[in-house]
Amino acid sequence: MPVGEFRSDQSRDRFFTVYDDLVDRLWPPSSVDSDVVTSFGTTRVHRLGSGEQTPFVLLPGSGGPSLMWHAYVGQLAASRPVIAIDPVGEPGPSVQTRAIDSGDEWSRWLDEILTGLDVGRAHLVGTSYGGWIALRHALRSPDAVASLVLIDPAGFGKVSPKFMTWMIACGLASFAPRPIRHALARPLRNLALRDDDAMPLVKATFGFRRKHIPPTPLTDGELERITTPTLVLLGGHSQLYDTGEIAATVNARMPRAVAEIIPEASHDLVLWHPDDLAARIAAFAADAPAHP
Repeated sequence: MPVGEFRSDQSRDRFFTVYDDLVDRLWPPSSVDSDVVTSFGTTRVHRLGSGEQTPFVLLPGSGGPSLMWHAYVGQLAASRPVIAIDPVGEPGPSVQTRAIDSGDEWSRWLDEILTGLDVGRAHLVGTSYGGWIALRHALRSPDAVASLVLIDPAGFGKVSPKFMTWMIACGLASFAPRPIRHALARPLRNLALRDDDAMPLVKATFGFRRKHIPPTPLTDGELERITTPTLVLLGGHSQLYDTGEIAATVNARMPRAVAEIIPEASHDLVLWHPDDLAARIAAFAADAPAHP
């Protein structure tokens, strides 16, 4: 399988012109950035906060860099260290050199990063595709995961045709004039369309060829093996799959998991009330046991 890469030098330059501007305006200047070499390429990580507590590790959804967590990192870093990761194979400063062909390989990639940072255990926070990576890591390396917070994650069922149609519609809407784009946010149930900071970056990501495998669903047996304290937050109108069915599966199959449905949200849940969600994430991590 080919690796993800920019379509041209011009596409890369266009992306980073927007990206660098947003980082300067939205990302905390206290962030300490570094590159970690893994078997699958060089991965950019951003470290914030201080102290000896078990850190948060933030995994973004597909198509977006860790910058998507900008409204979260300040509040989260006030409670414990934060490590925001730019996945390889996604538009951003990480560079993929080898394809990732399975969930286990995604877990290996994450393990190599945390080993390189001398992080033995972490509270994983992931949305969409990043939520699936977090699940796969908890399954493969349970002792390395202190807790999981999954925000409308992939990995609990097959991605529906409805979701693919929604993604295409939102992609087209992102190129509409601002008043039309804002008006479409409601019927398309996507708050990102009202984010005038994010939209130039979203459009710039179309210059990137993303080659990742689809997120294969975890089986009931695999879910039962994940004993990590887990909070699963689901959008009531999620385009990904039937939210009620997923919540029932999580609550029935995962021994230490709680699934909650946020009625008004869709797959854009990570954009809904970031301050409130960050407070919930911090509180959930604080309540998790200090040791496996």
